[in-house]
Amino acid sequence: MITVKVNTNGYGGRELRKNITVWTSDQKTPNHTLSISGLVEKFVIIEPKVARLNGPVGQPIQSSIKIIPLEKYPFTIIGVKARWGINIAYDLRKDVDGSGYTLTVTNRKKTKGRYADSVRLQTDSTIQREINIYVYGHIVQERPKEVRTIQ
Repeated sequence: MITVKVNTNGYGGRELRKNITVWTSDQKTPNHTLSISGLVEKFVIIEPKVARLNGPVGQPIQSSIKIIPLEKYPFTIIGVKARWGINIAYDLRKDVDGSGYTLTVTNRKKTKGRYADSVRLQTDSTIQREINIYVYGHIVQERPKEVRTIQ
């Protein structure tokens, strides 16, 4: 028996379609294509889906992400860590009304440039043990203020 697993990450609330080619020793039909399709249920609402940290060097830059477990699949976030953590800081707080969480990601990069990272949220769910929030940073050199003289 062969087991086929399909990764449904990122498909929540959408239709998933995958084809699998099976090769056999049958000379008349050496291969068969199997199709897997179906609607993948949402597990969580994440708004926005990624943290974008864009702005000038030396200015405070942060992004807040709402994480709301769906009532059908409740979970608790039991841990949080960054993949790299070099250019970002993060803070996760449970919302006062108990409906979800707010993740705040802050830029720590002191020079201009781009970077990518992710914040990994560990859950107590058997459905999805980890939720990845991707972080993209684009730090630019601040333009000097234009000085105009009035004549």
